Amino acid sequence: MAGLPGAARARSASPGSPAALDGSFLLSPLGGLMCAQAVLGLLVWSLIAATTYHLHAAYGWVMFVSLFFWILTLLFLVIYLLQLHQKFYMVPWPLVLMICNAVATVLYITAFVTCAAAVQPTSWRQWDYNRRAAASFFACVTMITYGVSTFFSFRAWKGLGSNAATSQVSDHA
Repeated sequence: MAGLPGAARARSASPGSPAALDGSFLLSPLGGLMCAQAVLGLLVWSLIAATTYHLHAAYGWVMFVSLFFWILTLLFLVIYLLQLHQKFYMVPWPLVLMICNAVATVLYITAFVTCAAAVQPTSWRQWDYNRRAAASFFACVTMITYGVSTFFSFRAWKGLGSNAATSQVSDHA
């Protein structure tokens, strides 16, 4: 019984054991998308931060959305990488992740439209135009990744894509 992989995973997820790094999460669709969201979100807010965004109120909204969800995505990435979601099994993590991704998708739609509408090609600083246009593009790509993550989070929440045997092993110990 000790040689079963499920038994070892169940033991490592007990509340008293130290956090273990789950590298296989990065290879999953949700893990890969979270990494992409972290990189793309970093690009969006750093490109906006490199401009004179404080002169335009629209870019304050884009900064808020991109920075807020970048930090939240990094937080979820650390939670799932360290398997802390198994230690706090009373929280419905798939539902929380799905709601977060859905809200991020909707707010990134507004941030993308705001950012794209506020880009003015007649800007007196050419590098501001280039950075804002690039931020608009990356906001669109980030919005798409959050939308795809919402789909995969919904599947994880509903239990689609797994069978009863694998869902029993990954439940709380």
